[in-house]
Amino acid sequence: MGVRRGRFADVNSLLHALQPLFAVAFTVLGAPFTWLELVAFVLAVAMVVFNIRVNPLGWPLAIVSSLLYFALFWSSRLYGDASLQIFFAAVALWGWWQWLRGTQADGGALRVRTLGPRGRTLIVLVLAAAWPATGLFLKRYTDTDVPWWDAFPTAASVIGQWLLGRKYLENWVAWIVVNIVSVGLFAYKGLWLTVVLYTIFVAMSVVGWRAWRRLLGATSAAAAARAPHAA
Repeated sequence: MGVRRGRFADVNSLLHALQPLFAVAFTVLGAPFTWLELVAFVLAVAMVVFNIRVNPLGWPLAIVSSLLYFALFWSSRLYGDASLQIFFAAVALWGWWQWLRGTQADGGALRVRTLGPRGRTLIVLVLAAAWPATGLFLKRYTDTDVPWWDAFPTAASVIGQWLLGRKYLENWVAWIVVNIVSVGLFAYKGLWLTVVLYTIFVAMSVVGWRAWRRLLGATSAAAAARAPHAA
């Protein structure tokens, strides 16, 4: 218990040092928007644009944006989402390496691909186990007032991040679900600029799904066209 309180105190001390970023940048209809939320918003949108374009520059933007959102979510007692941002920052380093140097099972460079029916079933089963486990953890070890609501996007985002890092098309489906649930969660917490951001993310995830599906189709067609020559 003492160790856990010490960690909370350390994070709160860090947030205190970041207080200038929590200053209100502007107010819309009575809702305040901080500089921290505004900068994180811009970086996050740019990150998704790069992801849609399958450009590895999205990963360093993800690192900075995630660290800023960690501070924002922790201050709002969304500890699951806050912890998730630290995970995102760490996984972004892995994802950056994967997109630059990662390989598939055949030894070839990573390319946009699909999981297939068996892989999709496995992902759903993992989520079915991870959601209640995360919710129980948050309920027992934090003072969040929304443990189960916070737990779902936390667990689903871990899965979505892995799928994105390995260039699976299904990552966009995971993000569509995560972003829709998160819109309601952040509205409940009064994080209105983040609500706008995640609403945009819903639309961008649909765009990403369609763009990657077209890319997958073009890659498959090119491979099929080369097959007779290879034979």
